Amino acid sequence: MQPAPSAEPAAPNRPKVGLFATCLVDLFRPNVGFAAVELLEAAGCDVDAPEGQTCCGQPAWNSGDRKGAAEVARRMIEVFEPYDYVVLPSGSCGATVKKDYVEILRDDSDWLPRAQALSDKTFELITFLTEIRGVEGVNAQFDGVVTYHDSCSGLRSLGVKDQPRQLLSSVDGLRLREMEDAEVCCGFGGTFCVKYPDISNRMVSNKTDNIAATSADLVLAGDLGCLMNMAGKLSRQGRPVKARHVAEILAGMTDEPAIGEPQRGSEKRK
Repeated sequence: MQPAPSAEPAAPNRPKVGLFATCLVDLFRPNVGFAAVELLEAAGCDVDAPEGQTCCGQPAWNSGDRKGAAEVARRMIEVFEPYDYVVLPSGSCGATVKKDYVEILRDDSDWLPRAQALSDKTFELITFLTEIRGVEGVNAQFDGVVTYHDSCSGLRSLGVKDQPRQLLSSVDGLRLREMEDAEVCCGFGGTFCVKYPDISNRMVSNKTDNIAATSADLVLAGDLGCLMNMAGKLSRQGRPVKARHVAEILAGMTDEPAIGEPQRGSEKRK
């Protein structure tokens, strides 16, 4: 493994944050990464997205490839060690780094302490803003009704529940209308939707029924995988509800098409 580049020293009272963008953000929704940077900088942080970052290793770990997951974990530890904090706009990837790395490397006496140190400074984006940086509100506007889906990993592994709702309550013009069973899985579950497609389809159908029942303009969540799953189903059902990552709303970055809609310039790339 090549050594990771050193992070520049943080300015006084401005922590140096390493942004872990995640695979889905990088490949499908860069706007979420830009929104995360906007929110972190507004919260008084110096932000860097190190080029050496890779997948967090969750697919390998969930599929039983402990060796492959350990290789990825070691690389990620090296890349993010220089930073004061590691922040992710994803509950599922955040849970992998914060919870699973310690288990993956439990038998490696050299890497286990480094995995624990990384775990201690790793946070999901909205939790970091509210609980570490003390952000109580944002300067954003959205004129419409939204509903919120609680992603499984964020809710059950990291305790993300009230934090996004707190910040959404400060968005001018936004009305939050809770759906039934907001805490129930949407059926994505990473490799789960591939291994059990029929069950996954039933689950996301129940979820989109509950979303549509709110008559919301948007469904929001903190995990892009869940949002892509729900957006795809809503589109196939012909329902007008769109999907966005909560960070996009909080940062006021809603100029990009919603998740699942053609991105600008896509016609030229065809």
